[in-house]
This record gives sequence, structure tokens and C-alpha cells, in this order.
Amino acid sequence: MDKKQLRKQMKDILSSITKPQYEDQSYRIAQTLFQDSDWLNANTIGLTISNPPEVDTYQIIRKAWEQNKIVVAAKCNPADKSLQFRKLETFSQLESIFFGLYEPIEVMTSEIPIGKIDLLLVPGLSLNKQGYRLGFGGGYYDRFLRNYHGSTISLAFDVQMVEDIPVEGHDLPVAKIITNHEVIRTNG
Repeated sequence: MDKKQLRKQMKDILSSITKPQYEDQSYRIAQTLFQDSDWLNANTIGLTISNPPEVDTYQIIRKAWEQNKIVVAAKCNPADKSLQFRKLETFSQLESIFFGLYEPIEVMTSEIPIGKIDLLLVPGLSLNKQGYRLGFGGGYYDRFLRNYHGSTISLAFDVQMVEDIPVEGHDLPVAKIITNHEVIRTNG
């Protein structure tokens, strides 16, 4: 199955998750993350503002703020398909850009250098147990991960785990995947 077909299939599967299942599974994943050593040792957490049916990151942001961690949220630059991460101190610093996605408002937030991010929560539509992920098709994280040397974790519902993901030479695996039932340590 090619990437386009796998993306469509996974979107169809994820769209069948009910709201109670989504909330319950997102909560379980977050609770596991909060006990993980990478989370406990991180001062600055990089993430994407979730858009259902992605694992909910709003509760993760709230917990990070409660624990006095610095939250930096992804801002995409479509011109060169690059990512930057901007310090987020309140949800009112977010704006809806396209497809209902939220990103930091540039004039209200400051860019944080890549080397300051201790833990990066890497989104994915589908993942395998080796840590390779199928993203949403923009290649933003693939480019960013080439120069990132901190800890990487992807959060995923069990149904997002698959055996075969088309892997290309530029793809980099995440080091860990947290699902609603397990923590998978990869070779990434």
C-alpha cells in the first residue's frame, strides 16, 4: 500500500473513534507520558496543537504549564516547508490557520531555538514498532528532525500502529511511541 492509500485508510479508521473513546484513550496516553522519564527530565516540550482525531495535546499543554515546563508549539512555513517552534504561554496566543489547525500567533510569541527543546512530541498518522511514522504529507517534521538531537516521542492510538509503513532514505524514526496500551522503545 502506498502512502496516499495508507493515509486515507488511517483517516477512515480514526474517524470511527467515538468521542468517549477519543477522550478516554487520549487521557490514558497522556497519563503514561507524564510518568515517562523523558517527560520528567524535560524542561522544554515541543509539540503540535492537536486536531481531532490526533491524540489530544491540550491536556498535555495544561499539565506542562502546571509543572512549570516551557511549551513550544509548531509553526509551519509553507514557503519552504520548514518548522519553527514558538513559546506558548496561553491558548489565546493561537490562531486558526487552515483546515482548522491552530498555530502560535507570531507577533504574540517568540521563536525558541531547536537546541533548547528537550522533548519533541512528533505527530504521525500511522506508525510502526521501529519508530517510523507516516505523517500528514507535508514533510515538515522529516526536515526538522534532521537537525534535532533531543528526545522524540510519538503519541498514538493502538489503531494507528501498523506493520508496514513505506520508509524512504530521509525518514528518521522516533525513539519512543506511547499508545493507550503500551510504551514502545524503538531503535530511533
